[in-house]
Amino acid sequence: MSRHDGRVVWVTGAGSGIGQATAHRLLDQGASVVVTDLNAESLTWIKKHRDAVAVPGDVTDEGINSTAVRVAGEHFGGLDAAVLNAGMSQRGDLATLPMEQFDRTFEVNVRAVVLGIRACIEPMRNRGGGAIAVTSSTSGLGGDPGLWPYNTAKAAVINLVRAVALDLGPLGIRVNAVCPGPTETAMTEPVRSEPEIYESLRRRSALQRWAQPSEVAAVFDFLVSPESSIVTGAVVPADGGISASAGHFLPGPVS
Repeated sequence: MSRHDGRVVWVTGAGSGIGQATAHRLLDQGASVVVTDLNAESLTWIKKHRDAVAVPGDVTDEGINSTAVRVAGEHFGGLDAAVLNAGMSQRGDLATLPMEQFDRTFEVNVRAVVLGIRACIEPMRNRGGGAIAVTSSTSGLGGDPGLWPYNTAKAAVINLVRAVALDLGPLGIRVNAVCPGPTETAMTEPVRSEPEIYESLRRRSALQRWAQPSEVAAVFDFLVSPESSIVTGAVVPADGGISASAGHFLPGPVS
């Protein structure tokens, strides 16, 4: 028996990268999955899966969140877990970046998470509880040059998860955050195309490499599974050890 047999999970940002890898893993583990992404074309991969349904749209829209959980109920009978992974990055000069771009970064990375959690409460309460895992970032644990909009939003997500975990715990709903480090996804492609930056980030990892989406998906899989039943309000780095460093020296082999 697979760990997610009979369970229903909603995954946002499932068109590529970590979200798609997580949805695939959950399906392989027996879950029925509702997937959401802004780009409807990026969800066509679900045609190969009988137990997957797409609800494309902008997760900053309250209606899309409500529709996704309603579809979970109509197609699969309810909702047990959610992986709120949709996000975007933004860099720019603090003095000149248009505030509209900062606002959009906050909407996608924070407002959408609030809406997603709110949408999950009632269907999960009806199931006697549930699990929600949210994508933050190592950029929410510290600062990065030029990435202040993204740093601000991802840090907000971390404390949102902690606070909401306290509020929803009595309902049996667990809420946790995952903080990926450099991961080979479409969002990081512009960075990975710059050899110096790619190599610099690789060297800052204790494991001396970038993560694959499937490795981060495994962390999400655990956090929304019954096996993590005592874990809530946690912030879990999945970063190859980057956040373990004080930043003074680059990791290297012990001589």
